[in-house]
Amino acid sequence: MSRFAMVAILAAGTAASALATRPAVAAGPQISEFRLDNGMQVMVIPDHRTPVVTHMVWYKVGSADEQPGKSGIAHFLEHLMFKGTEKHKQGEFSAEVARLGGQENAFTSQDYTAYYQRVAKEHLGTVMDFEADRMTGLKLSDEVVLPERDVVLEERRMRTDNEPGARLGEVLQATTYVNHPYQHPIIGWEHEIRQLNREDALAFYKRFYAPNNALLVVAGDVTPEEVKALAEKTYGQVQPADTPPRARPQEPEPQAHRRVSLADPRVAQPSLQRTYLVPSERTAKSGQRPSEKPTDSEALEVLAQILGGGQTGRLYRTLAAEKSMAAGAGAYYQGTAHDDTRFIVYASPLPNVTLPALEAEMDAVIATLAEEGVSDAELKRAKTQLTADMIYAQDNQATLARVYGAAWATGMDPKDVTSWPDRIKAITTEQVQDAARRYLVNRRAVTGYLEPAPTVAARQNDAPGAPQNKEQAATQPGKDIQQ
Repeated sequence: MSRFAMVAILAAGTAASALATRPAVAAGPQISEFRLDNGMQVMVIPDHRTPVVTHMVWYKVGSADEQPGKSGIAHFLEHLMFKGTEKHKQGEFSAEVARLGGQENAFTSQDYTAYYQRVAKEHLGTVMDFEADRMTGLKLSDEVVLPERDVVLEERRMRTDNEPGARLGEVLQATTYVNHPYQHPIIGWEHEIRQLNREDALAFYKRFYAPNNALLVVAGDVTPEEVKALAEKTYGQVQPADTPPRARPQEPEPQAHRRVSLADPRVAQPSLQRTYLVPSERTAKSGQRPSEKPTDSEALEVLAQILGGGQTGRLYRTLAAEKSMAAGAGAYYQGTAHDDTRFIVYASPLPNVTLPALEAEMDAVIATLAEEGVSDAELKRAKTQLTADMIYAQDNQATLARVYGAAWATGMDPKDVTSWPDRIKAITTEQVQDAARRYLVNRRAVTGYLEPAPTVAARQNDAPGAPQNKEQAATQPGKDIQQ
């Protein structure tokens, strides 16, 4: 299931304008919203159980907002944001967070970049001051930028180039999107990362890092009034900028099933993975936000749970438990995205089971669901599991901050978060079957195989005209036998 789906139920509170809050829904937190004069949006999620706060700043910019030829610049800039400003030298912010006993990190996605700290509540003003300073005060030089570029290249080598599964995932994503910038990896293509420089980083920074392109989320032991006073004192002093609207090329309707394969000697477990191009939470709403009615997005969410929800999912139950063909199988839906997204199914075969045979059985499971639908019991179990997983995650205030930040950055409204559980509950068996019929079709899909690379001997024996055994090879002059 999507990251949004896994945590959306946690935010059962109701968003409100200014500092007024409405009564909480389903005993969830009361969410407050307001906007600073410079355009920065602020969201407060009270959690008074412990004197701790999670402070997050989200920028509405990710890898899909990069200019052609500059892939990886959003992630690269995330690294550079820790390199110091005119006011604070490199490492000072991180050292102060550590001294205060806090935690910090940052992350970049296709649609957003976020920075966060978790500290005792009395230190909220300190991290706000540091974060507001680096919103526009970043100071860069070649002595800082170029070594950090090498760090990013090494990160790519470790996480992607040396991981066959990650490489297949990268190829699948690039093949799924033929026109949309989601086709580019978040970390960037290696040859383009090598060309990134100080000027590129500063241009991207000045273009997108501004208070009117940012959301501040504070979750923890605070009141809206406390956060507003601190936000006006820190972020409120930063001048807005003329940030561009999102205008991305959109994906055409898919027309043909595509296949990719990757063979690598490091692959110990073969696998197959298929991605379908489907609507995201935002695009499924067709401009109707916030929506109280279920859409294709919620139907796909439930469909992913029925197909791939652990050992009770149809894929695992059929391929692994009943037919003993797979070591594992599942499905998930990446609903949190600004534009059309992916529904993914996957499976790994047991020894002596070929990938084509496993794929055929996987296709049969999907076809049966599309033709015959799902049972009331399956639907009820899927809904129960979706809501239960999220309720159990409610204790984590950082999760609350993440779900609201991601929703905002991908074009959704807080009310979309609040009403998500009710929309899931309203999904019918007919809607799940209809989603399978319309979206889980091969023309919308890319199928990928990950296999061990053949040995040198196997490649030579499979070559046209190659001898079939050692006796044949021995009769042919000039042939070296590979032992």
